[in-house]
Amino acid sequence: MLARDDAAMSAPRDPILFISGAGLPAWIWDDVHQLMGWPHEVHVAARPTRGAEARLRDYAEAAIGSAPTGRFAIVAHSAGGVIGAEVARLAPERVSAFLAVTAVIPKPAGSFISAMPAPNRWVLNVAMRLAGTRPPASVIHRRLAHRLDDQAADRLVADFSPESPGLYRDKTSHHSWNGWRGYVLTAQDRELPIALQRRCAQRLGHAWGDNLDTGHLPMLEDPQALAGSIARFLDSRP
Repeated sequence: MLARDDAAMSAPRDPILFISGAGLPAWIWDDVHQLMGWPHEVHVAARPTRGAEARLRDYAEAAIGSAPTGRFAIVAHSAGGVIGAEVARLAPERVSAFLAVTAVIPKPAGSFISAMPAPNRWVLNVAMRLAGTRPPASVIHRRLAHRLDDQAADRLVADFSPESPGLYRDKTSHHSWNGWRGYVLTAQDRELPIALQRRCAQRLGHAWGDNLDTGHLPMLEDPQALAGSIARFLDSRP
């Protein structure tokens, strides 16, 4: 049984829509969900059914379709930040708050790739053309899962799914969303370096921030800390 900070987790809050990073399965949020406490309503965004043909809008619409009824808070991780940004632009009246967790945030009318610094964006483009969007198991272990135990890392590799190139290449909408926003930095991240995280946080225009001493997957490495960050973010909303 995971320990809880009852004072931080018990107050009623908006339902949450978790948006996972590229290729990552829904179960990565299980421990954080448990720590958020019952009856807190939590959903994990579905992926589109079009597979390799999916566009960014398909990802956003699939997320909206799997969201809680009415208003909800987005907690977006990694490439899920691009999807979350598009959800907030497509359905601004339903999004009550947006928390980015070591997430990629492009400028309005930008893409995941355009949010990367040079030469990373060029290398990523070439790599997707040559090898697709599923990195080798060794890369997942070295970059994503380097701070996880072997069992969790092996499960992550087994359940990692390739995404459509459209998730990375499609541009977001021109208009922006101006609701309550926050960003969680992860200090030991090999996938999204801290300097890039800070640039993404600036693009988000966040009013709230937190720092976790984890790698790229805080929901698996330290779910208690991430659940606490989410609770504090939701409780701090004006």
